Amino acid sequence: MTQHHSRKATASEATLMRIFTVPEAADSTLGRIEQQLSRDLAGFLNNSIAALEKPLSDIEEHFASVQIPKAPRFVSDYVDDIMTHLVAQSVHTASPSFIGHMTSALPYFVLPLSKLMVGLNQNLVKIETSKAFTPLERQVLGMIHHLIFGREADFYAQWLHSANHSLGAFCSGGTIANITALWIARNNLLKADGNFRGVSREGLPRALKHYGWQDLAILVSERGHYSLGKAVDLLGLGRDNIITIATDADNKVDVARMRAEAARLKAAGIRVMAIVGVAGTTETGNVDPLEQLADLALELDCHFHVDAAWGGATLLSAKYRSLLKGIERADSVTIDAHKQMYVPMGAGMVLFRNPALASAIEHHAEYILRRGSKDLGSQTLEGSRPGMAMLVHACLQIIGREGYEILINNSLEKARYFAGLIEAHPEFELVSAPELCLLTYRYVPSFAKAALDQALAEGDSERVNAINDGLNALTRAIQKTQREQGKSFVSRTRIQPARYLRETVTVFRVVLANPLTTEQILQDVLAEQCELAAGEISLLADLRAACE
Repeated sequence: MTQHHSRKATASEATLMRIFTVPEAADSTLGRIEQQLSRDLAGFLNNSIAALEKPLSDIEEHFASVQIPKAPRFVSDYVDDIMTHLVAQSVHTASPSFIGHMTSALPYFVLPLSKLMVGLNQNLVKIETSKAFTPLERQVLGMIHHLIFGREADFYAQWLHSANHSLGAFCSGGTIANITALWIARNNLLKADGNFRGVSREGLPRALKHYGWQDLAILVSERGHYSLGKAVDLLGLGRDNIITIATDADNKVDVARMRAEAARLKAAGIRVMAIVGVAGTTETGNVDPLEQLADLALELDCHFHVDAAWGGATLLSAKYRSLLKGIERADSVTIDAHKQMYVPMGAGMVLFRNPALASAIEHHAEYILRRGSKDLGSQTLEGSRPGMAMLVHACLQIIGREGYEILINNSLEKARYFAGLIEAHPEFELVSAPELCLLTYRYVPSFAKAALDQALAEGDSERVNAINDGLNALTRAIQKTQREQGKSFVSRTRIQPARYLRETVTVFRVVLANPLTTEQILQDVLAEQCELAAGEISLLADLRAACE
C-alpha cells in the first residue's frame, strides 16, 4: 500500500460533511479493498494476513500511544496503516487449516449484508429506532424457539409478537445469554410473596431470609463454561455456590452424583436454584444426559437451563439432533449463531420455553421501554445493540434447513474421519472421541505408548504421571511451534481423562466446523505434527528417560 506522506488532512465543516456523505473513490485504498472483498474474500484474506506470527510485543508497540490525534487523517492513509499493522497480523480464522477454535469461514453474502446492517444503524433496544428490525428479530427468535421446543402453530400465533411476552432474547454472545437465563431463574425463584417485594427490589439477603434458606446453589458439570462463574458473581450468589459435579469417562455429568449433592445441599438448608446441562462442552464437545437432568430438575422443582452455545446448531440436522434429546424440556437454552450457524461474531441467543418467564427481569423507563410497548430492551440485559438478527435471518433463509443439514452432518462426519486417522496412526492417541465435531488427541511415540500401557496395567501411578509429564511438555512444544509456523493451527487444553486416573494431561483440541477444511488438510496436520515432534530432540530424550 502506498503511503502519502506529503498530504495533510485538515479539519473543517466541509471535510467533516464529506466523510458523512461522500463514499471513497473506487480507485482509493478503501475502494480497492471493498472490491477485493466482494470478488474474492478467501483470496483477500490469504494475501493480506501474514503467514508467520509477529511477536505480540512488536504489535503492542505500534498500538502504544494513548494520545488522541489532534489533526485528522485521510481515509486511505489510515487504511494503509491498518492493512500493515492490523489486518496483516490478524488471526486467519477462516483458513481451512485453522481448526483449533470455534470460528470458521463465513458465507460471502454476510459481508454486503453486514455493510447494509451497519449503514441502517438500527438500535434494537426500542421500537422507535428499529421499527422493522424488531418484528424480524422476534421472528428469528421464534424460528430458533421452534427448532428447540417445537410448539404448535397456535402457540407462535399467540406469543411471537406479544408486547408483554418474550420467546427469547438476542445477546452479544453465550456469556450474556447464560447470565440472562440464571438472572431469570433467580428472580423467579425469589419472586414477590406477601409483604416481600421480590429479590429484584429487596436484594438477596432479605430474599433468603424471607424464604428461609441459608443459601442458593447451581449444579453443573465440571465441564461447565466459565461464563457461569461470571453469572453467579454478578447475581450475588458467589462463585463457591456453583457446585461442579464430576463427569464420567465420556465427559458427561454424573447425574447420580448430582442427585446426591442436591440431597446434601437440601440437608444444609441450601436451595438448588438451577441445574445447567451442557450441550457441547468447550474442551471435548460432549453432551450431558439432558433427559436425566430434566427429570432431576423436576424432582428438585428448580430451573433447568441448557448451555448449547456450541452444540445447539446440531438441532438443524435431522440425522444428529437426537444427540440433544431432552433439550426441549429445558426452561431456557443458550445458542450462539456465530458458532456453527456461520454468522459473524456477536449473535448469541437465549430462548425461553415459557413466554412469560422473562417478565421476571422486566424493566421500564419513561423515554423508552414504556409499559405495553414492544421495545425489546425491556426484557434483555443489554440496552443499545445492533440488528444482528438480520444476519441470522439471512443465513436461515439463504442456507435453509436442508443446507444446514449438509453443513452440520459434514462437520460431525469430518470429525469422525479425523478420529479414525488418529486411532490408525501408531504415533497418536485419541483422548476424547468426537460426539459432535470437537475432539482431543495427542502425539505419543510408540515407545511411550508401550510404557504407559505397562504402567497402567501395573497400577504404577507415579510412572504414569512421569510419562504424562513428558508428553505434556511435548504437546505444548508441538502446538506452539505449529502455531508460530502458520501453516495450520490446532489449540490445546488440559483435561483429566478417566484412563489416566483423573490426572491432568495436555492435549491437542480440534474443532471441525469449517466447511472448507478437507480430508487432505487433516492428513497434513498430523504429518506436520510428526515432523515437529521429531525435531524436539531434548524433550524426546526426557520422555524416553521417564519411560525406562
